[in-house]
Amino acid sequence: MAKIQELNHQKENREILTSTFGSVEQQNKIRKSRNIGDFIFNNITKIFAFLIVLLVIMMALMMYQQAVPSIQKFGWGFLTSLDWDPVQENFGALPFIFGTLYSSLLAILIALPLSIGVAIFLSEFTPKWLEGPLSMLVELLAAIPSIVYGLFGMFVIAPWLRRDIEPFLGEKLGAVFLFKGPPYGLGMLAAVLILTIMILPIITSISRDVLKAIPDTQREASYALGATKWETVKIILSSGRTGILGAALLGLGRAIGETMAVTMVIGNHPQISFSLFAPGYTMPSVIANEFTEATSDLYLSALIEIAFLLFIITIILNSIARLIVWSITRKYSKGVEV
Repeated sequence: MAKIQELNHQKENREILTSTFGSVEQQNKIRKSRNIGDFIFNNITKIFAFLIVLLVIMMALMMYQQAVPSIQKFGWGFLTSLDWDPVQENFGALPFIFGTLYSSLLAILIALPLSIGVAIFLSEFTPKWLEGPLSMLVELLAAIPSIVYGLFGMFVIAPWLRRDIEPFLGEKLGAVFLFKGPPYGLGMLAAVLILTIMILPIITSISRDVLKAIPDTQREASYALGATKWETVKIILSSGRTGILGAALLGLGRAIGETMAVTMVIGNHPQISFSLFAPGYTMPSVIANEFTEATSDLYLSALIEIAFLLFIITIILNSIARLIVWSITRKYSKGVEV
């Protein structure tokens, strides 16, 4: 009797489940249709991601193919030669590589401490009602087109340097190799200042996000042990130094690839000089200035080889920087979850 009641009870449950969710065959069909939809969606997103990688590979291959004549003729000497003579078709990229690295590294040296200071203020000292507007203003500076920075450099910074700053530095510090030469205004110093202004918001916003990602438990533990505000900030900076390094590398990548703003203020002369007053040239600038003037296939190939070198440098720097920032944010996000 008990078995009969149990069987009747199971039958009633099956009827209820069938009336609610359908039969087993219907449920399998629904599950199968959902699996097909998930399969299509997942593969479409994979295709989109693969297209980005494919686009980067195609760009690199196309630039390499176009640069083959220059690579075959000049070889590794292209990287070490000082000559840039389109008439005689002698091309060397060393002045442009030097100008790119020199201006970018000097800009990083100036922008990094300023950016860290602003990031600390925004993450540790700013009231909540003021943090939002200030952060938005910093990010807004990164959205200004480079041509606007270039015009600002030409009509504001360069005349100011030529009239006031460079004569003063030459008079007081003329014995130092960095401040030798006539005050042109348009030169390496103007390019460095423009790059500093342009990369400042990028490094600041990323450094702020890195510091904000560090759990408040570290701050609370520091205060509980009797640390001062400054000592707590040092602990936070120590925890976020890897992410700040990634932000600096991203800023460096932006500085290396900047074209129009630097082209308008650097003077565009292919020479190697450590003086900040002297004009210089960068890899993006020479491509922008001379690409339309390339009258021979070898001339054009040399410019494309410079673009290929610039592409490789920026890809490497940005990949390293993104990996560093991702690792630090992932580390502390896991800590919060735990």
